[in-house]
Amino acid sequence: MAHYRHRRFNTRDTYPEQKLDNDLAQAVVARGGTTIFLRGQCPQDLDTAESISSSDPVAQTHKVMANIRQLVEECGGRMEHVTKLVVYLTDVRHREAVYRTMGDYIRGVHPVCTGLVVVALARPEWLVEIDATAVIPDGDAA
Repeated sequence: MAHYRHRRFNTRDTYPEQKLDNDLAQAVVARGGTTIFLRGQCPQDLDTAESISSSDPVAQTHKVMANIRQLVEECGGRMEHVTKLVVYLTDVRHREAVYRTMGDYIRGVHPVCTGLVVVALARPEWLVEIDATAVIPDGDAA
C-alpha cells in the first residue's frame, strides 16, 4: 500500500444494518509524492460531457467511479493512490446502492470518505457526484 492507512475498517462492521462492504480508514498519511485533486465526478462522459442515459444510482455510480479511475490513471496514478473521497447524494435512500458500487472500485484501498446529502447537483438527472484526492508516492507512478 502506497500510504499509511490509520485505523482501517470496513463499513459492514460500522453500519451492520446497511449491508455495506467498503474498505475505509479514519485517516490516511501520505508523505511526499504528487497530489491529484479531482473535481467532483458526475455520471457523464469525460470527453463529450453527455450524461449517461440511466437514472439508476448503481449505473450512475459505476460511471462516476470509472471516471475517477480513468482520471487518476491519466495523471500517472492507480486507484491504490486514492486517499480521500467525498460523496454527494441527492437522496439518502440511494446511499447503500451507491456505497456498495463505490466499494467495488476501492476494495483494499482504504481511503477516508465523507458522505453528504444535498438538495441537488448541477444537472437534475444526476443522483450522485464524487470527488477524489489521490497522492502518487515519489517513484511510484503508473
